Amino acid sequence: MEKFILIETSTDACSVAISEGDRIIASKYIQEFKAHAKRLVPMIEEILKESSTSIEECSAISVSEGPGSYTGLRVGVSSAKGICYGAQKELIGIPTLDILAQMGIEKITTPNSLIIPMLDARRMEVYCATYSSIGERLSDVKAEILDENSFSDLFESYDQIVFVGDGAEKFRKCLDEVKIGKATIVDCRPEAKYMAQLTLDKWNKKEFKDIAYFEP
Repeated sequence: MEKFILIETSTDACSVAISEGDRIIASKYIQEFKAHAKRLVPMIEEILKESSTSIEECSAISVSEGPGSYTGLRVGVSSAKGICYGAQKELIGIPTLDILAQMGIEKITTPNSLIIPMLDARRMEVYCATYSSIGERLSDVKAEILDENSFSDLFESYDQIVFVGDGAEKFRKCLDEVKIGKATIVDCRPEAKYMAQLTLDKWNKKEFKDIAYFEP
């Protein structure tokens, strides 16, 4: 069973994990302002030690590719590329909103549901996309300025919409009583441990990034 190192640095949180197939065997998460550069590599070393895993045993390095904080993403991608280059491993990129969608699946309570991951883009703007209740992408990523009319057509079509991510909470004040009754607000940051299945799928499809040219 393949093992993977998973890296997520797209927000002010920094997390790493090791997966075996689609199962997480070790993970670490911190939320510390501008800590990615100094904490990421030690965190990787810690989970390798805790899980008695060597880099040589890992088939690929998987990293969040954005959208998100460009500084954070650059630290994650640079570290992932460095490991891949030095250890001759494959590089896998995972869209950040796909990771959040995986986190949103846990909050689904009815079949007629939708997941909308939201990454904070300051003020009332977010990066978002729509996903099915099983995490399948249904739309392109876009920048959305939130107001009382945002996603009105979707509220009419679905019994539950899960808004997940660090941009989700600020949408609450835009919702009236009817919409808030259908909305599930999950204020969180993306975490590496939710990258396992997404990484395994890309590994099986051999969807690898070019180590020399890949950028977040």
